[in-house]
Amino acid sequence: MMRASGNGVRAAAVLVVGAFALSGCASGAEDENTGTGAGWEPVTIEHALGEAVISEEPERIVTLGQGSAETAIALGTVPVGVEEYAWGADDTGYLPWVHEAVEEAGEPLPEQFAGDAELDVEAIVELEPDLILAPWSGVTQEQYDVLTDIAPTVAYAEEPWVITWQEQIEVIGEAMGKSDEAEQLIDDIDEQLASAAKPEYEDLTFSYVYNTGPGSLGVFFETEQRVAMVSALGLSVDPVVEDLREFEVEGTDSADIGLENADRLKDSDVIFTFYSDENTREEVEKQPLYQQIPAVANGAVVAPTDQSFVTASSMINPLTVPWTLERYVPMIDEAVERVER
Repeated sequence: MMRASGNGVRAAAVLVVGAFALSGCASGAEDENTGTGAGWEPVTIEHALGEAVISEEPERIVTLGQGSAETAIALGTVPVGVEEYAWGADDTGYLPWVHEAVEEAGEPLPEQFAGDAELDVEAIVELEPDLILAPWSGVTQEQYDVLTDIAPTVAYAEEPWVITWQEQIEVIGEAMGKSDEAEQLIDDIDEQLASAAKPEYEDLTFSYVYNTGPGSLGVFFETEQRVAMVSALGLSVDPVVEDLREFEVEGTDSADIGLENADRLKDSDVIFTFYSDENTREEVEKQPLYQQIPAVANGAVVAPTDQSFVTASSMINPLTVPWTLERYVPMIDEAVERVER
């Protein structure tokens, strides 16, 4: 099962902007004496593990965790290296929206390296980065202490694997010296999500759940990125989520309530979730307590098993949103038709 903002639980216009920025980056004037952009001003970003002092305009970016590569690409720089992410990759070994955007820009694909507990520091050193972006990651203090000796490293503000999508884009824009462009990307995403919202979603509540095996049941909080995407489309998070804080799992932006508490979701009109495959879905859905959730019993469920889609719909960034929406809305419409009015 993919990360859900933590271990184990854990539009065309935008692409054009990214491609334009890439071409501009290649031809931008540089200071002949320093080799950095003539208008660059040093940036200092404080975070939970230390601070990143970016004294020169970054050109060789490495990304860890999720979502940072996409924003860097949209801001005009294809990373030289990215943490590998097999879940969701297409037959090229890359996340399809990343592959498509880099190919469209005519740039080389980033090198991929092992991450998480098996972080391949040697591979990162060989990439000679001048900036490491990890604002939505699980980088440990020990790993950070090594990485920051390689290049300025931007980690998470407070907790591993917890960040809003807006904050992620903002901090990456700040690190790249492109805060104005980052704000424009946020506006573009807001417009795309608002355009996809439908009036028939407005009076419906939903819970976004996950399962880690038989007898398990977790619920994501409203700030988690996959929940934020559904909310932006017009559905409302079931208020019961506030009563589930006692079950919070640190670093996951979610509560592990257990299947015995499935009845707490009785007022959720629609259930959103995901599965690694159809066999897993069948195993989970045949559990009597799970079947007693009214939305599940009615079939008002959005539960994709396609790994690329599950990954894309779990992240809000300039590349995933347009890729996701054209696939997501028909799924939601089908579930909404099954809501018991």
